[in-house]
Amino acid sequence: MSSRFLTHEEAQAFYDRFGSKQDKQQWYEGPAVQDMVNHGEFEAAESVVELGCGTGAFAGELLQHHLPQTATYLGIDISSTMVELSRKRLEPFAGRAEIVLTDGARKIDLPDSSCDRFIANYVLDLLSPSDIRQVLDEAHRLLKPEGRLCVVNFTPGRTGVARIVTWVLDRVHRLHPSLLGGCRPLLLQDYRDQELWQVEYHHVVTAYEIPSEVMVASKRL
Repeated sequence: MSSRFLTHEEAQAFYDRFGSKQDKQQWYEGPAVQDMVNHGEFEAAESVVELGCGTGAFAGELLQHHLPQTATYLGIDISSTMVELSRKRLEPFAGRAEIVLTDGARKIDLPDSSCDRFIANYVLDLLSPSDIRQVLDEAHRLLKPEGRLCVVNFTPGRTGVARIVTWVLDRVHRLHPSLLGGCRPLLLQDYRDQELWQVEYHHVVTAYEIPSEVMVASKRL
């Protein structure tokens, strides 16, 4: 049975409805995202781009606790509701943080080699394989030499209950992807071009039997 992926319009409609409820997913997303931050060396980043900024909660944490005070942040999202929530949440960082609404296009209006970190938290796992590859290619274009790609995504469980949970969720996605907001278990190794990326850190974090893959990779020239 092949998977059907949400169109850009379907994803936009889902996350417009979902809105601030996204913050309630921290019970399983939080540990993996924190693991990514711990290994992303954000204290050395001056320019950050995040694809799928959601409610802006993660951006606020970065700007307040992890990035240098001179660092800038660009958040991109397909949902007008998420963009509105992010802009409101990041008002204290006006001048440093910008939030942009996208129509789903994978091309980002920035010059080549213009950012230090490219982030995608629980975004790649709702995209089609071709879109995932386009996003990774765009991240490579945007990152400076030795810039870092920082990704967290839902991934297949390896043992016990986590393995059963992700098997069930994968079947749900195959039948009704909109029930999960388009998300599915994903293995980044299936999409990472080894000639473009050097993996600096890779780990699976399981919280409440839901496994998440964490990867930090540096750009190869």
